[in-house]
Amino acid sequence: MAVLLGPLVGMSQKTAKDTVKTVPRTAVVSDSAVVAVVDSLLGKNGKKKFMPNPKIATRLALIPGGGQAYNRDYWKLPIIYLSIGGGVYAWNLNRLKYNDFLSAYLGFYVLNVSKQDSAYGTLRPGMTTNEVKVRNLFNTESEIRTATKDQIERQKNYWRRNKNLSIIVAGLIYSLTIIEANVAAHLKTFDLSDDLSLRVEPKISQPLMREPTPGLRLVFSIK
Repeated sequence: MAVLLGPLVGMSQKTAKDTVKTVPRTAVVSDSAVVAVVDSLLGKNGKKKFMPNPKIATRLALIPGGGQAYNRDYWKLPIIYLSIGGGVYAWNLNRLKYNDFLSAYLGFYVLNVSKQDSAYGTLRPGMTTNEVKVRNLFNTESEIRTATKDQIERQKNYWRRNKNLSIIVAGLIYSLTIIEANVAAHLKTFDLSDDLSLRVEPKISQPLMREPTPGLRLVFSIK
């Protein structure tokens, strides 16, 4: 009888062990962790938090102000439009002034004949001055002035440099609006709630110091 009970007892113990091994484990999540996850996804008013897509913001920023409107940064739109508009206005005014002085400069040369003519492109004999139209800053008024060839040439080169510089500045402003829209979209995905804190605390023990040394430490905590 003892011989028969022995294998049965062993089988029962093995079955019990196998049963214990196959019991699935259940992960326990605290209420505070659930609340933290919900708060990160929802705003203070209980609505879903707006999470912009940086790629979409960058593509929409190809249209001036489109990326900022997508990020809901509407207060940036007047700044962008004024900056780009100022660059375009500066380019247009410099272009007009450059064309005026260019026309006056070309007036010193013989250009009203055929290019095959030997006189084409030569200086007009006896011509030392020429009239040029000078516009004001806002391009609302203009006056005719007389200037020499050297004076007109210097002004022509000056306004040409300003015209090219205004194109570069307007292009940089346009590029910065695209970069800003991408960076702003990334920043809006960060958790900036009150659960994050940074404080400064005193510290006596310092690394690589054998004796106590007063100092400070920065403590970054997440509630």
